Amino acid sequence: MLSSMSNDLLDEFDEYPIAEAMWKALKAKYGGTSATRLRGLTIRFDSYKMRPEHTMRQHLRTMSSMIRELKAAGNNLTDEQQIQALIRSLPETWDDMSLNLTHNENLKTFDDVGRHLELEAERREAAKPNSSAHMVESSSRKASRPKRKFFEISNKHGLAAGPAPKKAKVVRRKRGKRGGKNGKAKLVCYNCNKEGHFARDCTEPRKIQQQPSI
Repeated sequence: MLSSMSNDLLDEFDEYPIAEAMWKALKAKYGGTSATRLRGLTIRFDSYKMRPEHTMRQHLRTMSSMIRELKAAGNNLTDEQQIQALIRSLPETWDDMSLNLTHNENLKTFDDVGRHLELEAERREAAKPNSSAHMVESSSRKASRPKRKFFEISNKHGLAAGPAPKKAKVVRRKRGKRGGKNGKAKLVCYNCNKEGHFARDCTEPRKIQQQPSI
């Protein structure tokens, strides 16, 4: 221990016969917390805010560690001071919860508030999948709207959404010219039963065909 000291301290502490006595003397002189350090710990605790990357459980552990540090330095905070500092450390998204905790008279200690915050953090975490699914569903609906609108416009104007179907081939039968030689040869007049002309061109007197009686 003496070999690790500077020359100005050797004369002051070499009179102690054993290391335990020297350690007590060093602790009594240098082990106390200065007023500057105590003020710095207090300001850090009062102005501390929850970090975005921390969960609520991690945040509560950090605040508890700071309270123990202050207690070891000689500043033993009351329950009210601890609760108010914890409420101030919550982010803006927890303003509604901060208001409820401030007016809740049943919360007496730091641990009471911590349990309420952990339960609220679990509730918010459980609600996240539902909101994510709603966002996915909404985005899928928005993505399908342009397609539906395109088909509605296409149907309105008679436009096909895909390639036009091929037209079926129409086979046309060749017909002989009306009144041609080949056509006249096969014609039979219903008036005189002779071939070569129509009934309307027949020179024979009109014959009345009687309908068969039923």
